[in-house]
Order: sequence, then C-alpha cells, then structure tokens
Amino acid sequence: MKESNPQVPVSEFLDFFPVVELPVTITADLHHTFSQRNEPFPRTVIDQYLVPLEYGEVDELTEFVPCFRLPNTFNMHAIVYWKASLMQYEYVLVSISEQGTVIDKKVIAGTSTDGDSLTTSVTTIEDDFEILILSGHTQEDDFAKFTGANSKAARFELLPEGQIVSLDQ
Repeated sequence: MKESNPQVPVSEFLDFFPVVELPVTITADLHHTFSQRNEPFPRTVIDQYLVPLEYGEVDELTEFVPCFRLPNTFNMHAIVYWKASLMQYEYVLVSISEQGTVIDKKVIAGTSTDGDSLTTSVTTIEDDFEILILSGHTQEDDFAKFTGANSKAARFELLPEGQIVSLDQ
C-alpha cells in the first residue's frame, strides 16, 4: 500500500514567505539573498503548492526559492517565489485566497535565453501595489549592451481581490 503525503496547511506554506516593506525592487540576482535568509521548501510543499502552478513544467532540475509576501493584502495573500529551470529564471507573483485557492499568477521578473538572445526583467512593486516591469532584450553576441531601444516597460496592479491587471491599455 502506498503512503500518502500529508497535506500542508496554507498557513504553513505562507510561513516560508517573510513579509517585506514596500516598495521592493526585484533584480536578477536577488534570489541569492532569499536562498540564504529563507528556509527552503520541502518536497511536500513543492508538490502540493508549486507544481500545480507550473502546469507540469517541473522536472528534477527545477529549483524553487521562497522570496517574500506582500504586506496589508487583507482578504488574500500575495507571495513571490523564484523558479529556476533550464535557461530560464523567473520571479513569480501569486495571489492566494485565505483558503489557499490561487486567484492569479504572473511572472514579474527574471532572465531567460533561447540560445540566441537574452531577456532580463527587473521589477518594482510600489506601496500601492502597482508593479513596474522593465525588460531588456539583446542578441547573444551583444549580451553586455542593453539600451533603451531594445527595452520596454509594462505596468500592472495587484487589485484588492487578487487579480493582477495591466495598466497599459
């Protein structure tokens, strides 16, 4: 008979994410700080909470690091975790109901490459929950040269109900 894994309560999952003060800026290498300061996820938490968020894109090489939780979100929780997979590193914002149901999810920063080009995004989350994402894109032979011409900005907002909506209409 196969043993079943016990369910981890949502409150214990949220304990992995310390509350931060806003505004907060997320840069490509900030995950190093979080991996040193925060307790790592046990496999049961990854399987129960993170694998379902990633739509089956998790393999044995995928890594997760808990980053932080946003303050003062009232009837929901907003967390950020870092996900590392082959040639792709992402900071993911997820809003979760009090019962643990996912409301919305958005990749808000990170670095990815397809072998020919590199895209890097940094993010600032303001104290009014506005999210500014600045992304730079460059070709492989020019990785060190990001310019305004190959960069773009996007603005989002985390609404009180947990939806993450674009402000760039």
